[in-house]
Amino acid sequence: MALVLVLWILSLLTIMAGSFALSMRRETVIVAGLKDNAQAMAVAESGVTIAEFMLLNPDPNKRWRADGSIYQIDVENAKLRIRLLSETGKVNINLADQRVLQNMMKHAPNGSEVQLPSAMINRAAAMIDWRDSDDLVSINGAEKKQYQNADLNDQPSNKPFQTLEELQRVLGMDEATLKWLEPLITVYSDTPEVNLQLASKDVLQVLSGANAELIDVYVAARAESAKQNLPAPTSPLDLTPSMPNADVTLLTIVSELQFDDQASTVINAVVKKSDGSQTTPFQVLRWQQNPAHHKSLFSANMNPLVVKHYAESEFNH
Repeated sequence: MALVLVLWILSLLTIMAGSFALSMRRETVIVAGLKDNAQAMAVAESGVTIAEFMLLNPDPNKRWRADGSIYQIDVENAKLRIRLLSETGKVNINLADQRVLQNMMKHAPNGSEVQLPSAMINRAAAMIDWRDSDDLVSINGAEKKQYQNADLNDQPSNKPFQTLEELQRVLGMDEATLKWLEPLITVYSDTPEVNLQLASKDVLQVLSGANAELIDVYVAARAESAKQNLPAPTSPLDLTPSMPNADVTLLTIVSELQFDDQASTVINAVVKKSDGSQTTPFQVLRWQQNPAHHKSLFSANMNPLVVKHYAESEFNH
């Protein structure tokens, strides 16, 4: 009986030791994961800081371009890609007229008009009705009555969009359209015109009306000028007169870190250059970690936009 008792006690102790070891292994894995995520996020955040630093370069030809160009930094066991997008190179959904919004929405998923159970809705018109100060319905637009007929609690705010996320409340909008729109639109610029010299290829495709070949030639020439530290070429597209290469003061910085195992971490920040009275050179207007609708900077169609490669050691100072 003593031997059986000892065997039972030994078995119980073995089970307890195994359970403890399993718990410790799990906790070790969790802690290691948290540590790796924190390190990855820190590196991605450093990409935003590096971009801000490179935007302050006094030489305009060596200054990083905010026209959708991508810059790559090779770090240990990973690669960091940073993309800069001027807000003036996007469509301001608060200031653009219906013609511009209509041209853009023609390329959107499901087109510019969607059939709802209650009515046919033109999504560009619905955007105008959301932001204007009156309750007059645009043709195939949507004011309070149309939202009620669609059994929605939302109704037009009758004031400018405050955030991009507010657009999802507009009648007729869906997730696919919002995902498609996010890289093309802004609420931060102060002009209804789109600066074509700073517009990304995606914006040029939906607004200019130019053929794809002409756009590809222009975007390639623009990328080559960045690689050679030469002035950016003048846009040949005819949507609006090309604006001069002014200092970029308001832009989106996308910083994505991808490890050798393809895992990635992303920071998406909208920043504004300070006017000199601030203690920091840039102010953060919007900050997102791993945004849901992010298009990876490491996808194949992004590779032609990479204009410069750096080693991590080049930024150690």
